Amino acid sequence: MLELQYELESKAAKWYANIDIANAFFSIPLATECRPQFAFTWRGVQYTWNRLPQRWKHSPTICHGLIEAALEQGGAPEHLQYIDDISVWGNTASEVFEKGEQVIQILLSAGFAIKRSKVKGPAQEIQFLGIKWQDGRRHIPMDVVDKITAMSPPNNKKETQSFLGIVGFWRMHVPNYSLIVSPLYQVTRKKNDFTWGPEQQQAFEQIKQEIARAVALGPVRTEQDVKNILYTAAGEKGPTWSLWQRASGETRGRPLGFWSRAYRGSEEHYTPTEKEILAAFEGVRAASEVVGTETQLHLAPRLPVLNWMFQGKASLYPSCY
Repeated sequence: MLELQYELESKAAKWYANIDIANAFFSIPLATECRPQFAFTWRGVQYTWNRLPQRWKHSPTICHGLIEAALEQGGAPEHLQYIDDISVWGNTASEVFEKGEQVIQILLSAGFAIKRSKVKGPAQEIQFLGIKWQDGRRHIPMDVVDKITAMSPPNNKKETQSFLGIVGFWRMHVPNYSLIVSPLYQVTRKKNDFTWGPEQQQAFEQIKQEIARAVALGPVRTEQDVKNILYTAAGEKGPTWSLWQRASGETRGRPLGFWSRAYRGSEEHYTPTEKEILAAFEGVRAASEVVGTETQLHLAPRLPVLNWMFQGKASLYPSCY
């Protein structure tokens, strides 16, 4: 899913439309020889599925593949697909409308049902993959922000894990996310009893505040005058890095993402220089997933370790300096 987010972010579109196939699984018949595998008994009577059942672990993969094949064979316009959700985009409402109609007709011809009420757009703001999109930028939807900020402190490990799952989806919007929520992860470990203390309460309140004021990310710009700048630092508890784009005339630029993690194993015993190198390495790896490996990347580590890192090996890193 993250790759789809990066790809849609790179489009910097002005208009969007989403197409959600109605009951997509039930539009896919099971082969006769496969139906005995899905037999079940209810009230003493034996039944079997003759359509792709929901909640079967392979159903999403099969459904995605069949829809993908139908769109490819039908010559669908450029789009993104996640199982039965399809998004198209463009610079004008009419362009997006035409693309959406092409996709709908291809899906109808392939035997899938489309509810017009579930087609969203053309619109300049839309939700896809649970994310609000506008001008190619990723936003946390306001209803999600309201839900998170209204949550009460967890009472047990399961509730804590649930909270972390919700806020963790938006971690790229929050600088130092892993370091902030570290006290919450401590109470979810099997070896630890659930004890909610001042440290956990502070982390809980802080991450909610960070979600409430989180900035939008993107869009990924590819113009020649746009610089990709990676800031990295080795903190006391773990490395952090953030990716920004700055065009000529911009003073600060726009963020594409924030990352962080705790030190693992022997990393805690690294020297300060080794920790800075670790942060730079992790940052480059994460940045390449967003802007690709052929894009020039300007590294800005907290300590001047680049000359040491690339001494005699500059040819191995043609896109980084």
